[in-house]
Amino acid sequence: MKKFFCKKRVWVYIILVGLVLVLNVVAWNSTAFCDFYIKNIFPIWVNTYGRVTGIIPVSIGEYMLVAGVVCVGLFPVALLMCLFGRIRRYAVGYLRFFAWVLVSVCLVMTLNCTILYHASTFSEQYLPREIAEREYTLEQLIAVRNHVVDRCNAYSQVMERDENGDILYDGDMKAEAIKAMQNLGKTYEQLEGYYPRPKPLAASDFFSQQYMTGYYFPFSMEANYNDVMYIMNFPATMCHELAHLRGYIFEDEANFIGFLACISSEDVVFQYAGYLSVLNYLDNDFYKAIGRDTEKYLAQERILTQVSVDNVYVTQDEWDRINAKAVIDTETVDEVSDTFTDTTLKVNGVADGMLSYNRVVRLLLQWYDSQGFFEE
Repeated sequence: MKKFFCKKRVWVYIILVGLVLVLNVVAWNSTAFCDFYIKNIFPIWVNTYGRVTGIIPVSIGEYMLVAGVVCVGLFPVALLMCLFGRIRRYAVGYLRFFAWVLVSVCLVMTLNCTILYHASTFSEQYLPREIAEREYTLEQLIAVRNHVVDRCNAYSQVMERDENGDILYDGDMKAEAIKAMQNLGKTYEQLEGYYPRPKPLAASDFFSQQYMTGYYFPFSMEANYNDVMYIMNFPATMCHELAHLRGYIFEDEANFIGFLACISSEDVVFQYAGYLSVLNYLDNDFYKAIGRDTEKYLAQERILTQVSVDNVYVTQDEWDRINAKAVIDTETVDEVSDTFTDTTLKVNGVADGMLSYNRVVRLLLQWYDSQGFFEE
């Protein structure tokens, strides 16, 4: 009987490995399959498993990450233990457990990440083909950049602030983020449906050292955000991470959807945050496009000092606190994180790695074009 169950486990394992391989091959070669999966199957995980994990107020994904690190760390120890007779059976047992964990991780990553990377893009789904294929001029880039700067300048003057000049918000930002995304779903069908409440990261200090604003955990179907960054990063980050739960895995698309959800909100703080979320991308691309010519740069719409103050990732006081207690210095953590993220993106077929974040500028130009902005 024991031998029968042993063989049965082996066959189950082989089937799972085969399933992972088949799904990856099909995903890399069939956009139609990926689109079908995102529309009909992926939402099932969010509506079932995501609802269950959403009940728990803390980030389950964080604890899964810690467990994963421990699991990997014990692997070489188990291999070494195989050399000793008395404890060999414990080591072999752990290695079997590790093998099951590994195939489970591969399956979940395939279902909740890899397939998503090979689906139709937002532009292909919702923009006219002539716009999706259009090239844009420097003048059009400047027009959108100046518009966003103008919006930021205006909003910065009407925000409610405390005695230190920090922006105040007394509403339920998580609920507003969900509302903004569901409202956007009325226009873009794939964004319809249930959204779990975004969760703060317990290790936000460590994620700050990676310059990470949020995190989508495919193993727990959670949208997480860094809660030590400045408040104006919260709205777009929450919407960005929620966009991943609707199948938009590319960072530039999630950035764009976050922007769109925020500026479409009735909440003025969300509107301001939306424009702030894309300001640096547009401003940097504009500056590069004019050859970093300071005179040409200053000839365009100026960014108010207040906007620059509001457009901060983490305040200096928070940086001082984080760096004072950090076990590893921020520069090292950031470098390792960038390498890992860049490699992960390239493995999933994103050829330009982390540079893909900057592609949000093209999406912005396309969207403004579709709204008739350049006809004005």
